[in-house]
Amino acid sequence: MEKFVLNNGLTVLVEEMPYLRSVSIGAWVKAGSMLEAPEENGLSHFMEHMAFKGTAKRSARQIAEEMDFIGGQLNASTSKLCTNYFAKVIDEDLPQAADILADIVCNPALDEEETNKERGVVLEEIAMVEDSPEDVVYDVLSEAVFGGQSLGQTILGPAEKLEKYTPDDLRAFRQRHYGPKNAVVALAGNVTAEQARELMEEKFGGWTGAAGEEFPQAVAIDQPRKLAREKDTEQVHLGVSFRSHEMGSPEVYPTAVLNNILGGGMSSRLFQRIREELGMAYSVYSGPSSYPHCGEFTIYAATNPRHAKTVLEQMDVEIRKLLEKGVTEKEFAMSKAQLKGSFILGLESAYNRMSALGHNQILLNRVIPPEDTIAAIERVTVDDVMASAHRILTGPRAYAVVGRKAEKYLQYMK
Repeated sequence: MEKFVLNNGLTVLVEEMPYLRSVSIGAWVKAGSMLEAPEENGLSHFMEHMAFKGTAKRSARQIAEEMDFIGGQLNASTSKLCTNYFAKVIDEDLPQAADILADIVCNPALDEEETNKERGVVLEEIAMVEDSPEDVVYDVLSEAVFGGQSLGQTILGPAEKLEKYTPDDLRAFRQRHYGPKNAVVALAGNVTAEQARELMEEKFGGWTGAAGEEFPQAVAIDQPRKLAREKDTEQVHLGVSFRSHEMGSPEVYPTAVLNNILGGGMSSRLFQRIREELGMAYSVYSGPSSYPHCGEFTIYAATNPRHAKTVLEQMDVEIRKLLEKGVTEKEFAMSKAQLKGSFILGLESAYNRMSALGHNQILLNRVIPPEDTIAAIERVTVDDVMASAHRILTGPRAYAVVGRKAEKYLQYMK
């Protein structure tokens, strides 16, 4: 892996994989819903959409046709922390892909007519999320965990605000967040560092703009909250969150082992008890999320309303059993093997390698070599896992429920 910084301050990372015939390239900008003021919630995601709606030299149709003409893939995503634009192409088409990617990231036109059209698309996306109760319960749970903090905002933003945003609002947002010193470009695949340096200087070297902002301080579950959202669904959707570690913490590894044991896979305790033994849920799982300054550990289940009380009780039963009796050597060994296996298999993908490079650099300001990750997993002990379990699972909780007569299920959440 090679890392260098262009004259304009843009950090570039390159991982050579000469045995491939493809290259994945991505640009990350530190602009997500955590960095949005309440009056601009949803602008990060709206800006992601508008990047594809035309630039000074390409229309939206030309962007799509040029990428299709080389048989590549072009896409983007927005999270609470950053926005990622990426392309996957045959190695010989990297210059064209880099030109398109740089164009949409650095030079979006933000035309008023296109803004109004794409507004409708984003509003449909918001409506689609509203039709997915699993997505809705996570939005409600974020509000319960983070309250009025920016982490409690949705990534898409509320429809009533999207209806009012203008191209000037998007430009003002870009002026604060979009610039080479607040971005990272990563490449992985059949490309050399020398090729990448020359290409990035040509395509991104003229980019100027903001240096960005620091993430605001945040606290998970500053006070326990239980929130309900009424929705006409067949199932009740349940979420419970605990405080967990912040982004970059060494606890990421014992927490990952803990998660696999409790609810992270088909052999986990929650899955085996609630789905396999009791048959009370199709979907039940857990997972940690880390942010600057804080994190959360979440358990989710969807179940028939008549089983909701039992499912919540069984979550508590499995948590108590884990805290009081510990984990078995078999569970521990299996969880670590799952983590190592999925991580190593992921290394076979140029896209996954590119994504890991860019994500770690933009959010942690460092690259974590694969061998370091494997060594960190191997170093985790049973005592480490139990220490994480006690720190996380004995702390305050936030709850969310979505479904018919949702309020009545709050009484079962303790």
